[in-house]
Amino acid sequence: MAKHRRVWNASVYERYIREGRGCGWGPCYTPCIRIQDFASRGVVSRVKSRTTGRVHHLMSNNELAYFYVLDWSDRVTDIREQYPLSDLERAVKIASQMRVRYPTDNVSGYPYVLTCDFMITSIDGIKARTIKMTSELNNARTLEKLEIERRYWLAQGIDWKIVTECEIPYQKAKNIEWIYTAYQADTATGAADELPEAGGMIMQLIVDNGLSILEAAKKVEHTFGFSPGIGLQLFKRLVLYRKIALNLDEPLDLNAKGVAVLA
Repeated sequence: MAKHRRVWNASVYERYIREGRGCGWGPCYTPCIRIQDFASRGVVSRVKSRTTGRVHHLMSNNELAYFYVLDWSDRVTDIREQYPLSDLERAVKIASQMRVRYPTDNVSGYPYVLTCDFMITSIDGIKARTIKMTSELNNARTLEKLEIERRYWLAQGIDWKIVTECEIPYQKAKNIEWIYTAYQADTATGAADELPEAGGMIMQLIVDNGLSILEAAKKVEHTFGFSPGIGLQLFKRLVLYRKIALNLDEPLDLNAKGVAVLA
């Protein structure tokens, strides 16, 4: 069965403008490109952010891993994915000055709106980051489009860089992804009023009594009559809300002692 192609023309572009694509901040931001815009896009993810409180649209595993690292950082205050080079006229002019062909739709001939994978607001300022595999950087056409993007953001005084798989701390991203399942803990027990007390017990068992993560989780489940797995979810929640700190750069051994400390 043939895959449906993405339609792009002046009408679609105007609809995107009306929908506020690429506009807003924090929880009110709408990505220029969303997962549902494509019939088939390979590995894609929707993830709720602790920074913005909204669901983010990530178009690859590398984008997902980089997002987790950004979202975990206390220095980051906003993350806007699939952020557009919204001044289409300026972007096309840059390509003309470079004497390269600006990307256009093969059917309609209408120019595409290029996007930056992440526009990041942090205490250090605003930064634009584009995620690419190192193998993609051998492609001349890819480099042309990246240069359009570089010049576009440079003209606006925004720090822009390419992030490859060599710069992404995958182990840290994997640990953060595991922690983020703690968002389920509030509804998993059916006894929300006991969660603070149970969480306090986990902290005491791990930090003061020296139990491993799994030992403490199982003891809390037995004490409060929770279903299996709830203790571990509560531990993740303590890490998520910065009550307990872990070394996220290393593989996490749930049976090891002394791996968690008070944040």
